[in-house]
Amino acid sequence: MTHPPAAPNYIEQQAGSLQSGDHLLLPDGNRSAEIQRVDVETDDFGTPAMVLATLTGGGGLRIAAASTVLILEAAAEAGELPAEDAGSPLQLVEPDADEGGGSRQDRDGEDDGAAPAVVVPPFPSVPPVVSGPSDEDLGLIPALEGTPESVVEAVAEAHPSSVGVLLLSERLAKGINTKSGSCLKDLSDLAQELFIVLKDAENALAVADLLNVLPFDGNRGRWTSVEASLALSSYICRQLGQEERAAVYEKFLRAPDSMETDQFKARINAKVRQRSLNEPNLYDKEIFRAMDNSNPDAEREWRLLRLEALLFLRAHGGSETIGAPELDRRIGNELESVRS
Repeated sequence: MTHPPAAPNYIEQQAGSLQSGDHLLLPDGNRSAEIQRVDVETDDFGTPAMVLATLTGGGGLRIAAASTVLILEAAAEAGELPAEDAGSPLQLVEPDADEGGGSRQDRDGEDDGAAPAVVVPPFPSVPPVVSGPSDEDLGLIPALEGTPESVVEAVAEAHPSSVGVLLLSERLAKGINTKSGSCLKDLSDLAQELFIVLKDAENALAVADLLNVLPFDGNRGRWTSVEASLALSSYICRQLGQEERAAVYEKFLRAPDSMETDQFKARINAKVRQRSLNEPNLYDKEIFRAMDNSNPDAEREWRLLRLEALLFLRAHGGSETIGAPELDRRIGNELESVRS
């Protein structure tokens, strides 16, 4: 990272060591701004990768954690901050303007190579918050009759010859614990088995609703199963013409996206989320490899994962790269393939 010549009252510091109250020299090299809050994003190995610095007065900066930045020394922060550095970091900066206004080019009629005016823009506003389902919406989801275990038992009785249903229901009959990730996964798998393999939409929804009413508790591992159940339920309801009920499931599915209260982090999360929707992993290579190796079992497993990804996209209404009509077509193709 290249810095302008440091003034006497600036010192170098690694971005990963920044903290609230530091006065950071902005990228234009002309102004400093006080840091109001510092958040650190880590990579997949837990190593600090990106520093998110929220600035007093609005706006923020993304800085690689290993970068070297310039901050004002403590003495300057205590009262020796130059007058031109005071105020909001979002104001227009004219480093070569005289007291009467106008640049050197305006005064002399010549361009002496002075730096142009710089504006440090604020980050765009946070995407609209998706509200959770209202009491009226919740009324569209049938209330549970009996216990969760009784729902599973009824499903097993309806499909006594299905090995998949039998194995899953036997595990769940021992007791359904919604704090157990493996239990939630079994419920999600049972709902998919009922709809995808047995074409039993009614019982699939009954099992899925055991998961669908669970709120997001911050545990992404457990939420994965709930997410799959909600996406499946949304698709089933749209196929049955129950558009309002499908919309309720989609609200639940998107609920975690609106829980970040920090505007800077919410904007970053929204950008990452949109990228994942635009560039989904649909397991093309794995499916083609299984086909080339004449391995139908492996192909089917990969297609089930692809179907789950497509249902997730459909519950979001599609993305910027794949629209809802195309997703409906692809989901239909995958269902036909795995059911054959």
